[in-house]
Amino acid sequence: MDIAALIAWLVTAVGGFVMLGTWIAKGGTRSRTGRFAPGLVFGHFALAAAGLVLWIVYLLAGGTALAWIAFVLLVPVALLGFTMLARWLPGYRARGASSGERAPEQHFPVAVVGAHGLFAVATVVLVLLAALGVGS
Repeated sequence: MDIAALIAWLVTAVGGFVMLGTWIAKGGTRSRTGRFAPGLVFGHFALAAAGLVLWIVYLLAGGTALAWIAFVLLVPVALLGFTMLARWLPGYRARGASSGERAPEQHFPVAVVGAHGLFAVATVVLVLLAALGVGS
C-alpha cells in the first residue's frame, strides 16, 4: 500500500507540474483574467510537495506518525484542489463561446486535469489506508 501511494502521488505530481508550468507560461502570476490567485496555486503546490517529502521520509524511516502527518497535509491540498477545479470548470465550459482572451488556467489539457484529479483521489485513499496499516 505504501509504494502504491507513492506511485499515485508521483503520477499526480507530474500532472500538477504540467498544469503549473502551463499556468506560469501563460502568465498566471500576473494575469488579470485568471480565476486562480497565485497564493491558491502555490499553496496547493507547497503543501502537496511537503506531504510527498514526508511520505518519502516515512517510507525510508518508518513511523506511523509521519504517515498520518502526510495524510493530514493532504486534506488542505485536496480542498485547495477542489477550489481550483470549481473555479476552472465555468471558464472551461465558456471557453468555446468566448472570443476574448483566455485565462492562463484555460490552457490546461482536459485529460491532464482529469487524470490529476483521479490520481489525487487515489493518493488520498491509498495514504489513508497505509496510515491505517492496511496491506502492511
